[in-house]
Amino acid sequence: MLVNFDSLEDTSKIWIYQSNRAFTENEVAEMSSNIESFIGTWKRHGDDLKASYQIRYDQFIVIAVDENYNEVSGCSIDASVNLIKQFEQKFAVDLTNKLNISFKDNNSINVVSLADFQNYAKQQKITSNTVVFNNMITNKADFEQNWEVTADKSWHKRFLSINI
Repeated sequence: MLVNFDSLEDTSKIWIYQSNRAFTENEVAEMSSNIESFIGTWKRHGDDLKASYQIRYDQFIVIAVDENYNEVSGCSIDASVNLIKQFEQKFAVDLTNKLNISFKDNNSINVVSLADFQNYAKQQKITSNTVVFNNMITNKADFEQNWEVTADKSWHKRFLSINI
């Protein structure tokens, strides 16, 4: 059952899929329509899931499920991952590579390999003040408070030249 994202509990489970490039306006419209259809019929062993989504910066797909309503199962998670895999194929994007790291450079979002991120940090092109996206967060409260933060407030700080 599709609900407003803001109405979900802070403990709702979150999955973040980061694209290696920005989506076009048409891609966002088609993805939104497909995600809404999917969530509208998303079930766990026949029981509705109370869920929502957001597409942020035309580059991140965020799916959330209120597990206080019904917990997700392996099969229901697989179904959502299959949807994301369909997007990867249809739009020729990489949404499931967990070794890509994203950060802001002024108002641009950059997605680079972990190795490149480490090199940029060594060269101090990425500093403690660089805004990074912590796609490892797992609940809505963390998403709202700790997803988009400076590198010194995220796991990314381990790569900074001067550890804080």
